[in-house]
Amino acid sequence: MDFRAGYIWPQPCRVQLETPLTAADLAVLIGAEAKGNTQRLVTGLNEINRVGDGDLVYVDHPKWYDKALNSSATTILIDKAVEPPAGKAIIISADPCRDYNALVKRFMPRAGWSATDILIGEGSLVHPSAVIGPHVHIGKDCIIYPNVVIYERTTIGDRVTIHANAVIGADPFYYKKRATGYDKMQPCGSVVIEDDVEIGALSTIDRGVSADTRIGRGTKMDNHVQVGHDTIIGADCLFAAHVAIAGACVIEDGVTLWGQVGIPSKLRVGKGAVILGQSGILSSVEGGKTYLGSPAREAKQMMREISLRAKLPEIAKKLGI
Repeated sequence: MDFRAGYIWPQPCRVQLETPLTAADLAVLIGAEAKGNTQRLVTGLNEINRVGDGDLVYVDHPKWYDKALNSSATTILIDKAVEPPAGKAIIISADPCRDYNALVKRFMPRAGWSATDILIGEGSLVHPSAVIGPHVHIGKDCIIYPNVVIYERTTIGDRVTIHANAVIGADPFYYKKRATGYDKMQPCGSVVIEDDVEIGALSTIDRGVSADTRIGRGTKMDNHVQVGHDTIIGADCLFAAHVAIAGACVIEDGVTLWGQVGIPSKLRVGKGAVILGQSGILSSVEGGKTYLGSPAREAKQMMREISLRAKLPEIAKKLGI
């Protein structure tokens, strides 16, 4: 069952081209061939998880061909000559990942650490040892504690507290495996932290590959929490220490994750779910229920299984095993 059905995703966020170019123009830039509606304007670049109208997306594995071709993206950078979807363009490349990275570097290069376009709202306290990257916006009445590092293009709402040594907006853990090693995806996404969020000491929130990683209003995180790239966390969630959430997950409103819970990539945790300490899910879980174990199951069922396992020595003795 696809528990994402009916979930309202945030509006797509991506690398926007200041001046839109046609698919044919982009093909020329990377030495590739465009087919289909080659005059279709490309307004942004986006990775497969969060594409929208006007986006260029890349795909280089048969497993994801259909998803990319049938997505909202209007231009598909692909390593195979296929029939272009109606009204869309394809750009045929020998190495879509390489060429996608080249386009990202061209249209959104890293901003470095020059202090430009930093906005800090009224009443906010930022410790002098904090490092704030360019194009960072911090709202009103925030507290940024010592040694916090906030990477470029991060947006922080009002009344947000970020405790010491937290890192906001580090690069996604996202690589393409090749025979020669791992090629890093060029990062160009961001982090958005909504109002009234608290982030514990030594916690880390990675920015999106090309979109945003988002922390919803009123969510509270303990120390040593990791949030992966492009993950969307809803409002009023509560995460205890050592929670680790991989990339492109959806954590809906009011979810509680107790200590050392692990959430693999691209899964969803439904509204109001509770996942008890040291549990790990292997598939998306429905909201309004409590889960335990690894792989996690509903807590009542798991408690019964634990109770029965405790009786195994006694049962074995009676059976003479």
